[in-house]
Amino acid sequence: MKIPRLLPILAAALAVTLSGCATVPTTAEQESAAPTAIIPELAPDQQVSIRWESYNLASAGIFGETTRNLVAEFERQHPNIDVDAVPPQGSANEIAQSVQRQVVAGNPPDLAQLTFADLRYTASDLGAGPLDKLVGRDEVNKLLNDGSHPYAPRAASLGDLDGTTYGIPYVFSTPMLFINADLFRQAGLDPSRPPKNWEEVATAAAAIATVPGASGGAYLSCLDAVMGGDWCLTGMVRSAGGRLLSEDGKSLGWTDPATVDAFRGIQKIVQAGPNALPDLSGADAQDAFMRGNLGMLLSSAALQNAILTASEGKWQATAAPMPGFGTTPSVPTNSGSALFILTDDPAKQRAAWELIKFLTSAEVQTTITSGIGYVPLRASLIDDPAYLEPFADAHPDFVRPNVAQLDRLEPWVSYPGPNYQQIRTLLSKATEEIVFRGADPETTLSAAQDSAQALMPDE
Repeated sequence: MKIPRLLPILAAALAVTLSGCATVPTTAEQESAAPTAIIPELAPDQQVSIRWESYNLASAGIFGETTRNLVAEFERQHPNIDVDAVPPQGSANEIAQSVQRQVVAGNPPDLAQLTFADLRYTASDLGAGPLDKLVGRDEVNKLLNDGSHPYAPRAASLGDLDGTTYGIPYVFSTPMLFINADLFRQAGLDPSRPPKNWEEVATAAAAIATVPGASGGAYLSCLDAVMGGDWCLTGMVRSAGGRLLSEDGKSLGWTDPATVDAFRGIQKIVQAGPNALPDLSGADAQDAFMRGNLGMLLSSAALQNAILTASEGKWQATAAPMPGFGTTPSVPTNSGSALFILTDDPAKQRAAWELIKFLTSAEVQTTITSGIGYVPLRASLIDDPAYLEPFADAHPDFVRPNVAQLDRLEPWVSYPGPNYQQIRTLLSKATEEIVFRGADPETTLSAAQDSAQALMPDE
């Protein structure tokens, strides 16, 4: 496989959430300074320094180590560009807030890795440059679509808003149902026939919860606000035919009948039996699964290598695509992030673009998938023996089923306006009340939506 040197093949997982926002320059102010011409290429001997803020650097494990090695390799290939790679300012869960504070201070990072949930706010309030104008639409299309391994079609547009590309998708994953095959067998279940819908998950979870030593039947990372689970919750709601946000981005759909039905379906897993879906934090549930004490874990595909490492020689780990409701195929949604250019300096903009091209190349995507577990944005890499085919063949239950979901992929909901974080918090609290406290889905979601709609922009 074509993997840049010095990049270790280890695994871990980093989950992040975001918090509140304050006043920043308005969209109108940003548009007045928007570039009108394509930024020039750098001269071969033109020295440029840029600051890249990456939340992967907030981890002491493989995410941070891999990111630092990637930067070192980029600087080796581009000796005229110096990259100061830094983690978010403040705590690890203050990603957008870190950038926002620097925007207010007038010193934003030149390039930032921000989640897809931040897309609308990043474009409207954090000053992300429209890449169609900075480097030109042809150059954007070339990065995404040219060559032997273009971006998966539904992944290519994840950084777009209203037809304009603001961010280039960098790392992302889809929800996978990780399975402890040993606990399945002990519960009288066949792990080669994993649950295809949430009704089957409820039945299997209730059976697994009765196995001596099991700490629970199943856990859905979609339920944990601290670990940013609403990306996954979006997919569960869409799988039931509901919507958390209207297609035009102006109104909430939390009380739509199909949305309410999705929450009722999740609630039924808890009601299937004692400890079928235990009331745990996402971190505790992940630890329990890694130890072999939890039957199923719906979580990010980025965990796959960590799970394989933790289970090796101890218990058998397998995986399946995210279940749906009834016979309707699931609608997976993505987690992850895109790379946004925030500087107004043309030379720094061009240097940042060169770093974006490197980080999204086939070689680096191969390293990221094989070393961590993220879904390859360039999906055809799994069929190329020079890239990810050997890795995909070695892990048949993990890589290809995950990539197969990309044909149905829909984006993580990005709520509009400066209050988008508070809106996410209201939904997370309502979810906790419904799932773990037995609250009525319809009335709980109605009250939450009334509060959240008041935080939406008036336009």
